[in-house]
Amino acid sequence: MLIGKTIPNDIIFHVRIRDESLGGDNPYKWTTHTTKDYFANKRVLIFSLPGAFTPTCSTYQLPGFEDNYEEILRQNIDEIYCVSVNDSFVMNKWAIDQGIKKVKLIADGSAKLTKEMNMLVAKDNLGFGMRSWRYAALINDSKVEKVWEEEGKMDNCPDDPYHHTNPTNILADIKI
Repeated sequence: MLIGKTIPNDIIFHVRIRDESLGGDNPYKWTTHTTKDYFANKRVLIFSLPGAFTPTCSTYQLPGFEDNYEEILRQNIDEIYCVSVNDSFVMNKWAIDQGIKKVKLIADGSAKLTKEMNMLVAKDNLGFGMRSWRYAALINDSKVEKVWEEEGKMDNCPDDPYHHTNPTNILADIKI
């Protein structure tokens, strides 16, 4: 059961961030962030999906959270994070490609957070390897307050269910 679970503060994410002071065509530098940086002393909504640049994730889910960003934050939410088992290069390029300015993307390249949330599944049937099951969670000061999970969680699921983690459904569920 995820509700009530405290996320450990020491999961490390290796992140490339833009730093204009570096100049050149690729002004990015490596930094690290932890789950403490993302979740401590905040009430955040995370949503996780199978992969950047995939059809449902790129057409509906990520843009839907970007479009509903302000309304979601009005529900006593401090930040919205999109988590995917992809590296920081891919997540940065995906954000640029999608025109994402508000939702923050977390590259869980080693799937440490995804494992901690018990959402790691095999997607070998699609050539993806290990990825996240589609879910969302409301996390209050590193503690899981609420979870939305798509039905049918299994390795190599032949379908890509997308209903419960739709931003419109989540917003209706958390609306004050």
